[in-house]
Amino acid sequence: MNIAVQVAQIASEARQASFVMSRLGTKAKNDMLLAMAEALQAQAPQLIAENAKDLEIGRQKGLSNAMLDRLMLDEKRIAAVADALREVAALPDPVGEVTKMWKRPNELMVGKMRIPLGVIGIIYEARPNVTADAAALCLKAGNAVILRGGSEAINSNLAIAGILQSVMAKQGIPTAALSLIPFTEREGVLEMLKQEELIDLIIPRGGESLIRFVVENSRIPVIKHYKGVCHVYVDDKADFDMAERIIINAKTQRPGVCNALETVLIHKDAAAGFIPRIAVTLSDLGVELRGDEAFRILAPIAKAADESDWHAEYLELILACKVVDDMDAAIAHINRYGSLHTESIITSDYSKAQRFIREVNSSCVMVNASTRFADGNQLGLGAEIGISTTKLHSFGPMGLEDLTTTKFIVYGDGQVRE
Repeated sequence: MNIAVQVAQIASEARQASFVMSRLGTKAKNDMLLAMAEALQAQAPQLIAENAKDLEIGRQKGLSNAMLDRLMLDEKRIAAVADALREVAALPDPVGEVTKMWKRPNELMVGKMRIPLGVIGIIYEARPNVTADAAALCLKAGNAVILRGGSEAINSNLAIAGILQSVMAKQGIPTAALSLIPFTEREGVLEMLKQEELIDLIIPRGGESLIRFVVENSRIPVIKHYKGVCHVYVDDKADFDMAERIIINAKTQRPGVCNALETVLIHKDAAAGFIPRIAVTLSDLGVELRGDEAFRILAPIAKAADESDWHAEYLELILACKVVDDMDAAIAHINRYGSLHTESIITSDYSKAQRFIREVNSSCVMVNASTRFADGNQLGLGAEIGISTTKLHSFGPMGLEDLTTTKFIVYGDGQVRE
């Protein structure tokens, strides 16, 4: 059986299993997730042995230490994956929730009810924990899921999926509701992206090149998030102590993630008082500053920024810095160079804060807070499947609710249309 036929069969079986998942009650789903968590921890030695195969192959291929670290599983990390499944089990079930209801003049009662999306395809890179995390979220929301992990983690992913499927089988839940593409050829991804009649949504998780490849080749709607060019705007009404604390956190706490700060914009009236102090502080923390001419006059230590710096997602200790005339200029810069991810204003002026929230075209807009809070768990979603910088059907960090859609429900008493 060739790859195209195998992928089509996996997708077809997942579609059938999705109908069962959509009917599964909350208790059954939660019991399944809790049993999965126990099984993962009970079989940690087997998981670690399979993961060791991936690590050895990775070393032979010359994977970076950072990539090998993301790939590695040990008892502590397996326990964390199990805890994540328990956390998903504890979340409210969105399926069946009636979000609104209204009465029409003809006495019809019209409402909207949450339902699963159906079959979700997840394409991801070298993090084996995603196999369990993504599966848990999709299944809790009543969906079937098809997983296609990176070749670097194939043995780990197969082992994790096998453990989760064994729990499903014991509980009478079709294992096709959690499918893993079992081969690493790129053809498998391409065939998966052709199954528009069987897969409802594709969510790629990884670097920009992976996401662009998926978008360019998919016949199925894709939740995409290319990069995070996140901004902090320091207003002339900013508290400088607060601004410094937020910028340090947003840039240095974990610079290699998509919600880390990449560009600071500073109101010209705040420049003289704020730039010298923030430049020294950031430089002492090892941050390379790249500034426009106005910034560099007050911070000679900074290198000259060019046009490419305003577009850059550095993912390291480099920060682009610019002095702007006013908030209009700050918003214009963000809407031109931003990636629709996360922006923050530091100000004590309520009306400016409200205007910034309304006019900045990004999925997360913050007032007097670090961009690092753009995360499903931090925002109270419990867990996230990823971050969307598209507006259909979700915008920003995606939790359980975002793995559902709504349908209209109508209650009548014999009404007919005139």
